Amino acid sequence: MLFTSFAENDKHIEVGIDEQLGSKIPLDVHFRDADSNDVVLGDLFRDTKAIVLSFNYYRCPGICSPLLFEIASIANQSDLEIGYDYRIITISMDNRETPKIAAEKRKGFLEGFDKNLPEHAWTFLTGDSVNIHKVSDAAGFYFKREGDQFRHSGAFIFINTDGKICRYLFPDYTNRLGFDILPLDFKMAVLEATKGKETPTIAQVLQFCYKYNPASNSYVFDVTRISGAIIVLFAVVFFLFIKFKPKKEFKKLR
Repeated sequence: MLFTSFAENDKHIEVGIDEQLGSKIPLDVHFRDADSNDVVLGDLFRDTKAIVLSFNYYRCPGICSPLLFEIASIANQSDLEIGYDYRIITISMDNRETPKIAAEKRKGFLEGFDKNLPEHAWTFLTGDSVNIHKVSDAAGFYFKREGDQFRHSGAFIFINTDGKICRYLFPDYTNRLGFDILPLDFKMAVLEATKGKETPTIAQVLQFCYKYNPASNSYVFDVTRISGAIIVLFAVVFFLFIKFKPKKEFKKLR
């Protein structure tokens, strides 16, 4: 699986995330949970204060499991009560995946919790491509199938109980630590969603700077991309320096 975060074309995002703060996701769409029950998405927004939404696919060989392990770790450590203060909803972007596959994934993650989780604390959903795209498009989450795998980015979307998108949280990545979410960032995102407060992301470039290396099955710093950005920045600064520098000083330089 290849990793792409923010698309570079402002007019059209093929793979990446276009933040839709303040917009609402459709709550009348139907999915199937890990127990094969038909579920209306809006019903999962009841009896909680906020929603943490992620788009993954359960047989993903790349970033999906590490991302979900990180959110599980944070939820396990947080003093917020999962299932009451917030609940996690994971939607598979692969319409071919079944509730059985979702159940296997759910079991693997929930067994790692020290807390006694309510049944509705973390829901793993599958569905048809139409309903998947209704929600993902509304959330500005764009992905693309390539054979049996998908190109997609990684983020957690914090939503209030009315379905309003309040914040996107992009985990940092290092080769030493893997994906990392600051517990305070997570807690603040949940509390902000509880209040319906919209908070723009200020660190989008962190994900943009990394790319997936299939050969080593890891994520590496994209030196070429960053070097290019630095060169452009210096060029702009130099241009502004030349344009606005007083003429007298130019004479002295001569």
